[in-house]
Amino acid sequence: MPPALDLAAVSLWRWDPEQQRERHLLQDVHWTVRPGEHWALLGANGAGKTTLMNVAGAVHHPSAGTAEVLGRRLGTVDLRELRTLIGLVEARTGRSFRQRMTAEQVVLTGATASIALRRDQVGDADRARARALLARFGIAERADRPYDACSQGERQRVLLARALMRRPALLLLDEPATGLDLPGREALLAAVATIAAEEPETATVTVTHHVEELPSSTTHALLLRDGRVVASGPAEETIASGPLSECFGTPVVVDRVGGRWLARAEAAW
Repeated sequence: MPPALDLAAVSLWRWDPEQQRERHLLQDVHWTVRPGEHWALLGANGAGKTTLMNVAGAVHHPSAGTAEVLGRRLGTVDLRELRTLIGLVEARTGRSFRQRMTAEQVVLTGATASIALRRDQVGDADRARARALLARFGIAERADRPYDACSQGERQRVLLARALMRRPALLLLDEPATGLDLPGREALLAAVATIAAEEPETATVTVTHHVEELPSSTTHALLLRDGRVVASGPAEETIASGPLSECFGTPVVVDRVGGRWLARAEAAW
């Protein structure tokens, strides 16, 4: 199988009308994500995480370099078609569904890569998979509940199930735990951790500011600062005090407890 992501010397810039010059958002990024790997993408605000995710999610072409997503080179394929092959979970997705749509119906929209339920294109196998995913993520009893009536943590697990409906080879998780309380966050991360066992060929990328929001299944990490890669590689080498201190520009102490990471900034005074 080809890499889920293969970026070589990727740079991306945009014209800044206020400063009347090009502003570099990404600079010379090399990144390969292979099937079954589970990456963290870390960096401070403005580091370039969103821009890099837009390249990985086939939303934007790079200005320079080459980017291949699921074996298809950006600039030579229909991006809209390619995006239907990528799973995506982000907080704002949940605002797109019609009121009173049930949790199961939201999951079923993932079968057709749409935000509307296309009943004529959904079969018994799709319904069985939707129910199985809801059960895997501990919310089977919410299947017939209106999506809007679910808690925020439950909605995020519904969106995770939706993203997995088509068995994507690449799953992008854009700050999925933002705004969740502690129980909601832990339930979501436990759900994400099951992907490694249940969908062994799926590669994932989780974007976050906080290492505490990374699932224990994380295998690799890429650290960004000012659009450049600070570190990239196995999690035990990159999610560590030295690389994270360089990434965030402040002394950071990292511990690992029970397979999860904890980080704190050392006082600068």
